[in-house]
Amino acid sequence: MNPTPTTPLGYVFDNDSPHSARHHACLEEALDPLTLGHLREAGTAPGMRCLEIGAGAGSVAQALLRLVSPGGTVTATDIKPGRIAPEPGLTVLAHDVVDDPLPGSGYDVIVARLVLQHLPERQEVLRRLADALAPGGLLQVDEFDAGHEPCLLAPSPDDARLYERFTEARTALMRASGGDPTWGRRAATAVRDAGLTGIRIRPHVLLRAPGTPAVGLQLHHLAQLTPRLLDGGFTRAELDRLHALMHDPGFAAATGVLYSVQGRRPIRPGHPPAHRTKDSTEAT
Repeated sequence: MNPTPTTPLGYVFDNDSPHSARHHACLEEALDPLTLGHLREAGTAPGMRCLEIGAGAGSVAQALLRLVSPGGTVTATDIKPGRIAPEPGLTVLAHDVVDDPLPGSGYDVIVARLVLQHLPERQEVLRRLADALAPGGLLQVDEFDAGHEPCLLAPSPDDARLYERFTEARTALMRASGGDPTWGRRAATAVRDAGLTGIRIRPHVLLRAPGTPAVGLQLHHLAQLTPRLLDGGFTRAELDRLHALMHDPGFAAATGVLYSVQGRRPIRPGHPPAHRTKDSTEAT
């Protein structure tokens, strides 16, 4: 049986839970090279003004500040930003991107990673982010499509079925909380529909195997969701087996596809371009 709550449960993965420090460390190790590599390739450079929404523990914002220094600034926002230490050039704000006005406009770069899929109001938020860009400015959205996360190797067929039950239950809980765990596959269309052009799409699949940061993320999902999984029909023995399985050298799985999508605000006559632009019309 999978959990099928009838009322919204709120954001599934709390930014300030006892598990969040290690969770953010796994995110940083698994995804920062991709996120920051794409920003670097797009021409992020010293002097730029940047915004990150849903900044979590701040690893992207802090690395982005290094890319735009000297002379650049980064504003990092989150509902619970207490894990991000401000520093010269880095402004940290408690901010609800759904209900609060954006902190300014005219940004050269805006980053939203693993936040929009959790927001039912994601398209309106995207439009406001697009409007907050300077002409020629870049929006980068990184989102998973968790609709297919296959178990590739397991000690037994029962273990494989148990793991797949867990991934199905996790996506059901995300939906019950108002999220869309498959939204990553629609991110490029959503960015285009927000008025941006030069859409560039880069898909990535990560291996979940013992010791990898991607399986570390899954273990922290399991830990955070344990009370809800127990309420939804899993037994304690099954959850203990899932924990042991993801440490077993005979286990491997794939993540869903992470789509990294970039788009730019069009440059119109009479409007100065952003600090620096780079043509990114390729979809790969």
